[in-house]
Amino acid sequence: MSEVEMSVEKHVFEADVARLLHLMVHSVYSDKNIFLRELISNAADACEKLRYEAIVAPELLANDPAPRITLTLDEDKARLAVEDNGIGMSRDELVESLGTIARSGTRAFMERIEAAQGKEGAQLIGQFGVGFYSAFMVADNVDVISRRAGSDKAWHWASDGKGSYTVSAVELADAPARGTRITLHLMDDAKTYTSRWTVERIVREQSGHVPVPISIVEKPGSEPAQVADGTALWTKPKSEISKEDYADFYRSVAGQYDEPAVTVHFRAEGRHEYTALAFVPGSKPFDLFDPDRKGRMKLYVKRVFITDEAELLPRYLRFVRGLIDTADLPLNVSREMIQESPLLASIRKGLTNRVLTSIEKLAESEPEAFAKVWENFGSVIKEGIYEDFERRAQLIALSRFRTTTSDDKPRALSDYVKDMKEGQTAIYYLAGDNLAQLKASPQLEGFRARGIEVLLLTDPVDSFWVTSAPDFEGKPFKSITQGAADLAGIAKQEADGTTSAETSQTVTEFVAFAKRALGEAVSDVRTSERLTESAVCLVAPEHGPDRQLEKMLQGAGRIDSSAKPILEINPGHSLITAIAACPAEDDAFREDAVKLLLDQARVLDGDKPEDPRAFAERLSRVFSRALKG
Repeated sequence: MSEVEMSVEKHVFEADVARLLHLMVHSVYSDKNIFLRELISNAADACEKLRYEAIVAPELLANDPAPRITLTLDEDKARLAVEDNGIGMSRDELVESLGTIARSGTRAFMERIEAAQGKEGAQLIGQFGVGFYSAFMVADNVDVISRRAGSDKAWHWASDGKGSYTVSAVELADAPARGTRITLHLMDDAKTYTSRWTVERIVREQSGHVPVPISIVEKPGSEPAQVADGTALWTKPKSEISKEDYADFYRSVAGQYDEPAVTVHFRAEGRHEYTALAFVPGSKPFDLFDPDRKGRMKLYVKRVFITDEAELLPRYLRFVRGLIDTADLPLNVSREMIQESPLLASIRKGLTNRVLTSIEKLAESEPEAFAKVWENFGSVIKEGIYEDFERRAQLIALSRFRTTTSDDKPRALSDYVKDMKEGQTAIYYLAGDNLAQLKASPQLEGFRARGIEVLLLTDPVDSFWVTSAPDFEGKPFKSITQGAADLAGIAKQEADGTTSAETSQTVTEFVAFAKRALGEAVSDVRTSERLTESAVCLVAPEHGPDRQLEKMLQGAGRIDSSAKPILEINPGHSLITAIAACPAEDDAFREDAVKLLLDQARVLDGDKPEDPRAFAERLSRVFSRALKG
């Protein structure tokens, strides 16, 4: 037995990989063609990495400088091989790349992919970058033979996808001169992937525009036939590129399986020259809110892939996929030089402007298509209102909001301002976690009675950008849970049916009593302009954060304690007038009632009573008194 034959190592997959493989082997996805696109995409990346490393080490190319991907079909043995002459992998790289998943958000990915069906599951595979494992949807055994460029050793990785894999040395004669060959031993129901017509159709539909030529060998020993020429799509004139071509390229570069919602393709000329091809996806990536998630734009120099870690777009456009290709950087540029380059700043500015302008045009020309983009990415785009001072006005104008009068169809602020009531001087908003809870908020009552539209903000970022955006078209933003309502100057709607009786002396005295009884629990007790149906509500003081922002900051440990709220009392509510009318000798009952009113206001605000035991005891005493009466 030779030394090569003796060097077999057996490994157990990491738990995450084993779980993922189980999903692949027992796949219920309706379209399994995704595996071929993923393997071709990985092969193309390997060729691109070699081109980059060969800039400083041209000897890696030896006498085979042209990149290529070859698909070999073997109907007799039910095998399909995907081979590239790219960078290849060493023994350690095989173990690291094919035995582990070194990505954040793995658990969230697993949960989503387990729940996904059909096309969504296929999208998730590509989005997460674990496309290799999709091979087990069609193969019951997978062999990977790889030789790293410049190495005199080759390695064989093999697995049946059932929990373990082996790695062994392999004779150089049985390995590619460099690069990787993946051989799939196809399942009985996947033998159609040895058909030339089937494979060629899939390649043309899904991988026709990868920047590496693709050839098919119809059976072992046959001559390769090229089915994709490897011409970089972004280098072609726009007039020669069809919508289908763009969609095909988008899927290969973005790892998605849907249609792009927006395509941005342009060439910048002048002091800095570059070509950009960017896409707004048609669906939401599963890891959009992963704290470690970065953009997915690739940087090329003269068609040589350099990095996908350059910050080519601001974080609030991190969902955009695509690439930038420039000739204005040296091919051996380092990542540090990229980040410090004036060219990067120019690209970032130009690309950001073009993407936002394209989204604006979509909003004007195709409102329904834009509504879908906003549904998917609006909560992320709004981060820019808080982060991007230069484009704040543009982003606010682009934003859409659900309101008390919009019937769940988001509205632009320009429409809100156009419909403002006579005497209204501010854009009112209510922020919280849940739309249904916001709609039921007592703070809305006075605004609803006057027909005043209120923005209903449910995204966490909303509580932050409203504090940094001073106004829109001269109208300031004002939380309806903070400070005075200032509604006296706006008439109620005639059909409202409510009355605004003056506060009686009895209620005025009760308010003063409530202020004394509550003491330090609140900063003030006052009659309310904003209440028409509820007895009480809580509002924040005029200065400082509103109720929702304060809760978020406290929950995140950014502030130690919250400001004392203001308890507002509806002077015309029957409960208030009844309690206020109780004789002075019932002060114990009135004090219980006042503290119960405060807890009622807390509950209406989505909080719990501050002291549940004391709340229960007070409630029992009030019930007992009512039953005796």
